Amino acid sequence: MQTSLAEFIKDTPQGREADSILRACVHCGFCNATCPTYQLLGDELDGPRGRIYLIKQMLEGAQPTEKTRLHLDRCLTCRACETTCPSGVRFGRLADIGRDMVEKRVQRNFIESVKRAMLRTVLTHPALFNPLLGLGRLVRPLLPEKIRRKVPQAQRQTPRPAARHARKMLLLEGCVQPAIAPNINAATARLLDKLGISLLPTRGCCGAIPYHMNAQEEGLNTMRRNLDHWWPDIEQGVEALVITASGCGAMVKEYGHLLKHDPVYAEKAQRVSDIAKDIIEIVTAEKEKIGTQVSGSKKRGAKTAFHSPCTLQHALKLDGAVEKLLAECGFELTGVPDSHLCCGSAGTYSILQPGLSQKLLTNKIAALESGSPAQIFTANIGCLAHLQSATELPVKHWIEALDELL
Repeated sequence: MQTSLAEFIKDTPQGREADSILRACVHCGFCNATCPTYQLLGDELDGPRGRIYLIKQMLEGAQPTEKTRLHLDRCLTCRACETTCPSGVRFGRLADIGRDMVEKRVQRNFIESVKRAMLRTVLTHPALFNPLLGLGRLVRPLLPEKIRRKVPQAQRQTPRPAARHARKMLLLEGCVQPAIAPNINAATARLLDKLGISLLPTRGCCGAIPYHMNAQEEGLNTMRRNLDHWWPDIEQGVEALVITASGCGAMVKEYGHLLKHDPVYAEKAQRVSDIAKDIIEIVTAEKEKIGTQVSGSKKRGAKTAFHSPCTLQHALKLDGAVEKLLAECGFELTGVPDSHLCCGSAGTYSILQPGLSQKLLTNKIAALESGSPAQIFTANIGCLAHLQSATELPVKHWIEALDELL
């Protein structure tokens, strides 16, 4: 694709990166075939190719409009288009650059601005989120069914082992996960304890929520605070930063890239990106020990459908890794048609774009239930809560199931 960037952007780091991404695009349109919003709406501007043209126009000097913002807001940032693209176009990064430009040049109305600010504040601060979730659970029986299903039921807190091994890793607890599904991190700690690894818990928002809601400087500042908080343990020699929510993992893996021009944090950010591991990467590396323990277990997994989050398969490029492990551990996995498509959770997308999100959710549940499973596993807390709101089948993180099996 030929480009001629405007003077205001072409010699900036964002401009140079965007120009490189745009020039890789060959207009083929393969991306539209796997884009969830294009499949639902059939509008060229609601597919990756159309959004690329909108961003290109802005970069070349055209004034963005509310319509520009609408089409970029509708993008899930699922990155299925990146998996499909034969030219390696990094659409996720281009979308972030384009959204940042639109946010600065097209003002949102007061109500929309307040809604987004509240989401960024509440979801990233457990001191605010946890009491509100507790209140929601208290009045849950009184709520209309449609709303009631969106309030996750309380889970039993399960114990964690004390740190006792020479091998140590950091565990990113997450923002909302400890309140919605506290057993995920506890199960992770128990499983790795069996493998001779102790986890040191660390709280903190990964920065994905503010960054992907176009408050990018706020997101970058969150990343910097995390680096300051994690660095003493990294200097003490922890092997890895373990992440059980693939959405957070995808964000932390980007720290090195997003902060590469920061003279204070660039080196630390790259180090953290290098040691950040989704839990499936850790467990796969210890598979021989897992296999020994599984072979001694009399339990066998029930018929299961696995939902692979977009961040796991398209961002982290770990598609198939969890499924392979579960199959080796005795779980009978059902087929899931169109498994590459997003469930509609996508961070705050289900709140900000409820119509499209619900259509995607309906399609995803139909696909997951098509093989008549007894349960559904996933690898991301947002997907887990979203899916559970629309099915009677139990939905859990796969690490919980593996912990139970052992």
